[in-house]
Amino acid sequence: MSTYMAKNDSLEKTWYIIDAAGKPLGRVAAKAASILRGKHRPEYTPNVDCGDYVIIINAKDAVLTGNKLLEKKHYSHTGYIGHLKEVSYKDLMETRPELAMEYAVTGMLPHNTLGRKAAKKLKIYAGAEHNHEAQKPVAWTGEI
Repeated sequence: MSTYMAKNDSLEKTWYIIDAAGKPLGRVAAKAASILRGKHRPEYTPNVDCGDYVIIINAKDAVLTGNKLLEKKHYSHTGYIGHLKEVSYKDLMETRPELAMEYAVTGMLPHNTLGRKAAKKLKIYAGAEHNHEAQKPVAWTGEI
C-alpha cells in the first residue's frame, strides 16, 4: 500500500470568501491560514502547495477580545540602529484593518517559500466589496 502524494498540477484551486464581521481577528486568521495551506483537503501534502485562494471581507469589523485593542502593539524594524517602529492595534484597526489581518495570517503561515507562495493567494478588503466576482468565489461554510 502506498501513500498518496498530491501533485501541484492535479489540484484544482477554488476561491473562498470569509466574512470577518463580528468575529475575532485571530480565529478568522487561523481559519484563513489553514485554507491557504490546504489543510481542509483530504489530499493535503505538507511539501506541496495544496491551498486555495481566500478573500477576507469586512476586516474593519473584526474584533479583538480582552484588552488587546489597547495593549497589543505591532513592531517593525527598518534595519537602522534605533529605528524600531511600534503601532498600537487600536490605531492599526482604525487606519488600515487589512494590514492587521494580513499580519495575523502571515504570522500563522510557515516562514519559507511555501508560506510566501500561500500569502500571495490571500486577498483582504476592509469593506464588503471585492473585485473577484469573475473567479466565482464560494462562501466558507465551515466553522470559524
